[in-house]
Amino acid sequence: MAGHSKWKNILHKKGKTDAQRGQVFTRIGREIAVTVREGGPDPASNSRLRDVIAKAKANNVPNDNITRMIQKAAGGDDQAAYESITYEGYGPAGVAVIVQTLTDNRNRTAAEMRHYFDKYGGNLGAQNCVSWQFDSKGSIVIAREGLDEDSLMMAALEAGADDVAADENGFEITCAPAAFSALREALESAGYAFAEAEIGMFPSTYVALTAEEDIKNMNKLIDMLEDNDDVQNIWHNWDE
Repeated sequence: MAGHSKWKNILHKKGKTDAQRGQVFTRIGREIAVTVREGGPDPASNSRLRDVIAKAKANNVPNDNITRMIQKAAGGDDQAAYESITYEGYGPAGVAVIVQTLTDNRNRTAAEMRHYFDKYGGNLGAQNCVSWQFDSKGSIVIAREGLDEDSLMMAALEAGADDVAADENGFEITCAPAAFSALREALESAGYAFAEAEIGMFPSTYVALTAEEDIKNMNKLIDMLEDNDDVQNIWHNWDE
């Protein structure tokens, strides 16, 4: 996996999940609410909902919680009108950062995003100021745990994967966004468990930070963003 950064990110996310399970559940709940509102509560007819359910399971959300989230969204109990807004900017030393949010108050979220970037040596930019440095791809991460690499690679490529990268910890399978749902469902049906399964933004180039202050500020920026309930995903091109 490129620079081993993907697996480090997964381990970091899992640590945050264990420490802040309630916050993770809130984020997944928001995503389910929006997905149900847009496509209905039946996973059989709502492929996007199936993808979100897989993401929830990868984040250790229990099945009972997922069911309740779907029922709550279908019943209209959550009246908040969440909208998806993506923010782009630069962190310390020009690190490109993309922040995907679901918010019921765009003014509040915009002010908070600007504050975080300004406080930690960066600046919030205009739309598309950094996204040109990233490619949208489906990503599925699977722990090695004794799996046969050849069998997994064959199953993934036959199901529409573009690439399977491996290291001593596990496998990262990538594909075009349009192929993601079918690929995920094929691997799930084959019995594979996911550490991560979602469509994300992959940087074409990476930025290395050498100054201690820049590294400290970049870590603080990521922590502040992750602690914000409106933030769903963070992508950056820092070579950690």
